[in-house]
Amino acid sequence: MTSAPTRPVPTRPANTKRRVGSLEVLLLGLIALAVSAGTVSAYVAGSPNLSTAATVFCGVFVQALPFLVLGVLVSGLIAAFVSAERLAGWLPGRPAFAVVVAGVGGAALPGCECGSVPIARRLFGPGTNGAAALTFMLSAPAINPVVLIATAVAFPGQPLIVLARCVASLTTAVVMGLLWSRFGRPEWVTRTLPDEVPDGASRWTVFNEAARHDFLTAASYLVVGAAAAAALHVLVPAWVFEHLAGNLVVGVVSMALLAVVLALCSEADAFVVASLTMVPLIPRLVFLVVGPAVDVKLCAMQAGMFGRRFALRFGPATFVVATVVGTLVGLAVLGGAG
Repeated sequence: MTSAPTRPVPTRPANTKRRVGSLEVLLLGLIALAVSAGTVSAYVAGSPNLSTAATVFCGVFVQALPFLVLGVLVSGLIAAFVSAERLAGWLPGRPAFAVVVAGVGGAALPGCECGSVPIARRLFGPGTNGAAALTFMLSAPAINPVVLIATAVAFPGQPLIVLARCVASLTTAVVMGLLWSRFGRPEWVTRTLPDEVPDGASRWTVFNEAARHDFLTAASYLVVGAAAAAALHVLVPAWVFEHLAGNLVVGVVSMALLAVVLALCSEADAFVVASLTMVPLIPRLVFLVVGPAVDVKLCAMQAGMFGRRFALRFGPATFVVATVVGTLVGLAVLGGAG
């Protein structure tokens, strides 16, 4: 009687090297920073400009980090326990009503904009309400409790800025959803659905991968944003900010474009923009409304998941709507405080 052939155990080729991932790079960077902390601290203390920049950077980063961690943990739990099919089943049948419900419902699903794009793409398909999916994509990262609490902490004693951000972001999401339901074309979406998690993956695996991806992505943009805020404090002449304060249109457009370029995570952007005390409040509100709705990383993600034809139309339209709505809400809610 012959025995069944045994399956060979796969082995790694001798010449194959293990790839260094983003987590390893982050750990190596932290170790290098810890080793050189004494030398760097002495060098920074000897320069007033560097000392100011370091203070601003650390203040922004340390304040924002807890909310960033909380946001990515909640985002991971959503990815593990809330399916796109379940979300789609909660929407009403009437398109316009579904858009409003999707906009308001975004408040119940904390997470950054990086996580809302894949969810919206899974909700966007044959037999579904694409306008509601896009409304959810814009509202969820902007009006959820984590973001609004972070905004309140970043702007202590200024509850109107929290209210204005919520109203302007929700209005932007609903307007874009209604515009898509009226003028959008299914043929603009040229990409297929993104790959799902492999069959049989545990909820812990899904949670771990989603939280790790969101944290590393968002933390990297937070570092860039905090560094930009620190640089603006020491490199930009005072007369530039005086010009922004004296011209509302210039200030609004400048901050809207800055939000697109910096591409901050919605859980951390309030701390960055709150540090720019030399900029009037209404342009800073526009920054908070535009950032979670359209920036360079979101345009790239939308092009990858929906297609370039979609991104080239949806991104610019969202930028205009978010800028106009943010300005109007700021004038109405903030008034003289702006």
